[in-house]
Amino acid sequence: MPNSLEAFIVHVVEDDPAVLKSLCALLQSHGYDTVASRSAEHFLELFDPSQKACIVLDLRLPGMSGMQLQERMKEFGISVPIIVVTAHGDVPVAVEAMRAGAIDFIEKPARAEQLLEAVQGAGDLIYGHAAPEVPKKIIAHRLSQLTEREHEVLQHLLQGRLNKEIAAELDISQRTVEVHRARIRDKLQARGIADLIRMLG
Repeated sequence: MPNSLEAFIVHVVEDDPAVLKSLCALLQSHGYDTVASRSAEHFLELFDPSQKACIVLDLRLPGMSGMQLQERMKEFGISVPIIVVTAHGDVPVAVEAMRAGAIDFIEKPARAEQLLEAVQGAGDLIYGHAAPEVPKKIIAHRLSQLTEREHEVLQHLLQGRLNKEIAAELDISQRTVEVHRARIRDKLQARGIADLIRMLG
């Protein structure tokens, strides 16, 4: 739950009314002020750049897409932590969004803990409490612990490939890909693909 002295608004941009309602209800139940928008255009009408805020942003929206909104905000010089929410098949686009500056991405259906953790991370960024970046030397040392196969799997992960696509490309089973992914996460001390992109993107 956010500290009342460090409050910020969470803009939820989602075109599915039921999903929009449930995401806002979850965040409100944990003490966050939310503003709901059904489209990128609606968000731009409501957004006040003078307020401390983060955005939970669906990529697939009617009219302007989530990626286009991200680009528009960059053009306006507006820097706000963005958490991308995406359908499973849009992971490569989510990877692109991370490279364009989004701080995290969550696959639908969003799990409550994952969303709350991402929003807390956005709050840490807004108020300057974010963990320092891992030095490049340490990242290089962690990378040196990976096997050749793990390096191959990592490259595919950074391109947003799904487990089954990686398995087909490397002629191994999906289960083997999952094992490699787990080892990569352990060796690089990353929670998931979003952390990997932040470290290596």
